[in-house]
Amino acid sequence: MKNSSPRKSTALIAYTPFVGFLIAYYINKDEKEPFTTWHIKNMFGLTILFISSLIVQSQISYIVGDILWLLCCIIWLYCWAMAYFSKTKGIPFLSEKFQEWFTFLD
Repeated sequence: MKNSSPRKSTALIAYTPFVGFLIAYYINKDEKEPFTTWHIKNMFGLTILFISSLIVQSQISYIVGDILWLLCCIIWLYCWAMAYFSKTKGIPFLSEKFQEWFTFLD
């Protein structure tokens, strides 16, 4: 499925760390493109994972938190690449759960 440039651009904006999904959400609010919405929900879940890794780093174990943070970065790059190549692929299991859990972003 080929996506038009504005839809793809909005999906890529969603992967701007921490605030990108909010910007993309407001851009997509009126159009409600399924491709873009999928990536917004995915990045929202990734943001929660990033924040969780920082909490683990500060409260539980610095090393474990760093490992989780690095893993989040690798996953983020993969998901950004999937948006760039116009695919709705993400983290196995978690991306599908993000789509179910974050229906308020539809």
